[in-house]
Amino acid sequence: MRHEAAGLWRGWREAAQEALYGPSGFYRRPEGPAAHFRTSVHASPLFAAAVARLLCRVDAALGRPAALDFVDMAAGHGELVTGVLAALPADVASRARGYAVERAGRPAGLDPRIQWLPEPPRGTTGLLFANEWLDNVPVDVAEVDSEGVRRLVLVRPEDGTERLGEPVAGAEARWLRAWWPAAGEGARAEIGLSRDTAWAAAVATLDRGLAVAVDYAHLAAARPPFGTLTGFLEGRETRAVPDGSCDITAHVALDACALPGGHVVTQRAALRALGVSGARPALALASSDPAAYVRALAGAGEAAELTAPGGLGDFGWLLQPVGVPRSGRRTLFDGLPAELLVDVADHEEQ
Repeated sequence: MRHEAAGLWRGWREAAQEALYGPSGFYRRPEGPAAHFRTSVHASPLFAAAVARLLCRVDAALGRPAALDFVDMAAGHGELVTGVLAALPADVASRARGYAVERAGRPAGLDPRIQWLPEPPRGTTGLLFANEWLDNVPVDVAEVDSEGVRRLVLVRPEDGTERLGEPVAGAEARWLRAWWPAAGEGARAEIGLSRDTAWAAAVATLDRGLAVAVDYAHLAAARPPFGTLTGFLEGRETRAVPDGSCDITAHVALDACALPGGHVVTQRAALRALGVSGARPALALASSDPAAYVRALAGAGEAAELTAPGGLGDFGWLLQPVGVPRSGRRTLFDGLPAELLVDVADHEEQ
């Protein structure tokens, strides 16, 4: 624990951990995340339907096992797992088991088939899906001082005031050198080591299948020079103050999280491969079946939001196969960029 001045100053990782997940933390609130920000899950049922189709691909790639697991990480009120189970065809649904992983309490009225857990179950076979989970795994923040030294940024939880602390050292310094090289004075970086560890632990719970992390993301070639740490409250971005009053989030270095065999693609590419298109329906349908045309037009609008450049479409999807044979991986990633398919097909599981 990095405390100074009788505990007034903390590193951002420690402060955010308490503010988000402590006894009075933001994610312990009964209203749930949907009251404060809109994710792809809340934007349209098309998202859950696409994830259901991905689960069907996993089922086929694994040879249709007797039990097929779907694990919804950071499940909120269970909206995604509920939608996925409802969208599955009968032959898959009869073998599917749903798990919602969330630290807050189980919401009233949730489908009794869904198990509510504080941690992902071990030994699963199927699909582990983490939609906007890693951005809420707290990270420490580093800033370059006037002498070019990267120092930890300390924060006062009650008001969000910051100051620089000791130089970054050890494993965190090695992570920065590998994944987020220093720039000039004042440049900031979020140290993603805690996220790498959290993702590896989640993937390790899968015996066979696919783990997917979907999030605000950046890659090594385009790290933001001043970081991305921010707050959200009631649908609006706000100043990050780690007092439990707001969400605290930062974009994810998904390329650093990836394990051997993992690949990062955009949400736009992933959803299009899963049949989500923003194309408008043919005008002829408006004359032959006006009601169907209106429904199709609404669906196209929702699909366009999910795949929009500069918005949800730019999210990253980290695809991490576990114990899937080469032939099965082609089933999983059909419709994605050809170079990804070649890489995956040629990769030996490590």
